[in-house]
Amino acid sequence: MNSGIDQMDTVRAAVDRAVKLARAGDPAQAESICRESLQQYPDDGNLLCLLGTLLVRQRRPADAERPLRRAIDRHPDFLRAQEELGNALMAQGNIEEATACFRQVIGLEPDNAEAQFKLSKLLEKSGYLQEATFARRAASEQAPHQEAMAAAAQFINTGRFAEAEKIYRDLLAQDPNRSDYLRVLGRLAMEQKQFGDAVVLLRRATEITPQSVLIWNDLGKALLEREAFDDAIGAIRHSLQIETDITASHLLHGNALTRAFRFEAAADAYQAGLKIQPDHAGCLAGLGHVTQALGRHAEAINAYRAWINAEPTAGEAWWSLAGLSGQRFDDAEIETMQTHTRDKSLPEASRISFWFALARAYEGNADYDRSFEFYDRGNTAQRMHESYDAVETEIMHDRIIATFTPAFFHRTSAINHEDATPIFIVGLPRSGSTLIEQILASHSQVDGTQELPALGRVIQSINRRAPDEARYPEALLNLDPADFANLGRQYLDATRRYRTGRPLFTDKMPNNFPGIGLIRLILPQAKIIDARRHPLDSCVGSYKQLFADGQAFTYDLGELAEYYLQYRKIMAYWQETLPGQVLDVHYEDLVTDPEPEIRRLLEYCGLPWEEQCLRFYETERTINTASAEQVRRPLYTTSMHRWRHFEVHLGELIEILAPILETLPADQRPALLSTRSGGT
Repeated sequence: MNSGIDQMDTVRAAVDRAVKLARAGDPAQAESICRESLQQYPDDGNLLCLLGTLLVRQRRPADAERPLRRAIDRHPDFLRAQEELGNALMAQGNIEEATACFRQVIGLEPDNAEAQFKLSKLLEKSGYLQEATFARRAASEQAPHQEAMAAAAQFINTGRFAEAEKIYRDLLAQDPNRSDYLRVLGRLAMEQKQFGDAVVLLRRATEITPQSVLIWNDLGKALLEREAFDDAIGAIRHSLQIETDITASHLLHGNALTRAFRFEAAADAYQAGLKIQPDHAGCLAGLGHVTQALGRHAEAINAYRAWINAEPTAGEAWWSLAGLSGQRFDDAEIETMQTHTRDKSLPEASRISFWFALARAYEGNADYDRSFEFYDRGNTAQRMHESYDAVETEIMHDRIIATFTPAFFHRTSAINHEDATPIFIVGLPRSGSTLIEQILASHSQVDGTQELPALGRVIQSINRRAPDEARYPEALLNLDPADFANLGRQYLDATRRYRTGRPLFTDKMPNNFPGIGLIRLILPQAKIIDARRHPLDSCVGSYKQLFADGQAFTYDLGELAEYYLQYRKIMAYWQETLPGQVLDVHYEDLVTDPEPEIRRLLEYCGLPWEEQCLRFYETERTINTASAEQVRRPLYTTSMHRWRHFEVHLGELIEILAPILETLPADQRPALLSTRSGGT
């Protein structure tokens, strides 16, 4: 007797907890609770039904079938399980069985408007139009808004967000105090990149329903998109005050703190989530990323290993671990990764990560042919998901050159901003920019920041404010000195959150190199450093990297080579047009004879010599790039000429870069050039 009561209490507590988590926006944690409880009570109908419901809500209808059918088998009159099974079958296109489920539900619950409406849709698809009309009419009588909300849901599922928004605005006009309508409208605004509107809608929703964790977290997400980091963190912390034990909220908190470059606090937030759910993949991933950025190598390894254990098919977890220095995979792990690459049921993004991880594993074992095979597979697959037009890049660079003429610079007077001096470190990825930044950030007068998006946003603002069809760069021709000064102030204001108040600060966004002319006009006090490396090391280094975003040109050797030529072309133009204003720093010179190069670097930046710049690897700071671990070690030369390991596979790259490669000393040229020129 008592054991039965104990079971009921235990199950009720688990169900209540899971339902609360699902309503707060954490269906994954709710699912975990159900599965854990089902190990003890495998036939409990409530747990089975709730698990199936959660899987349907996570768009995993095939997975939902098993627990729902088991619940019905054990409890044939369980209508909620029948209805959810109908939803799962309907989502999979199994019209006949789904129709039978909803008929059974309505037979015992004729006033179930949602079931009536879904039955009408199924009957319509099956050609039973008259019966479908009766079912729809019954649904409309019982719940007048049901059809409108179902239509909106269909629009949302097919990406027609504006049409769904119109329906919900009409519903809100009829009932202005429905926070659920406001929340949906807020989410629809975010889908359409209207983040300001989303913030307004969601703030209003919090006023109506101030205890909703889901709404506060959605508001946090919208504020994050607007880069209102403090407000976003505040909203998420408000949700954590309402419910402290929801892992999804701690994950969102950690993500917000990471976006705000508060990595120590982010690590604490992820740890708080893991105390609740130790195998939460999102928190383990976040913890791995931030501890790697903080230089806490062992913690990053442990987090990534735990992520792999929690989610073995997550290719990003394996790729993240592969990126840590000194990591080696044993034969069994390599075989496991290869098995996952053959699993067509995995998301392609995961399989791409496995290909890159395998490439890194074979490279570590000095099996360079196998390594390149997997790099090539990963890049070829990733290129299909990137939008890049080499011709468009060339046209834009030509337009920049045509606009930023010596005459334009001559007639445009620049205004210095005295409060801070940015040091722009430009170039191609994997060319030593992180090393240069770490050296500069070791100086007492320099704030080391990150790859900042501020200059790109200045250009976006120029396009937004330009009259008629004018666009950057030609739109600059209509500006006066005050406009340029305001653009410089806009850049400095946007970067203020990343700085601590030192006289100089770095901006390591490599893709800023086409904007050097704009930099010179809006920030004449700025220092500009071009990070150079052997062309093949630079290009191969990029080809070996699966970037998070923003480097779409790196996944095809031909496009990569053409982009490199464009980079060299526009840098040559800046050197000619702005002589002495851009400092070239060659990676090879820096690592083979560091002190003279560092002295030259500091002198260019107007900085006195500080010995700590030679011991840059001792400087503790957050580094959030692929080179984070390398720059925490003393200088080494083993990264030079690594392209030779893959030389036999680089024919296309070498052919396109030949005009530049032929200018290099003989011992730095690939053998293919000698073969092509007949050995001369």
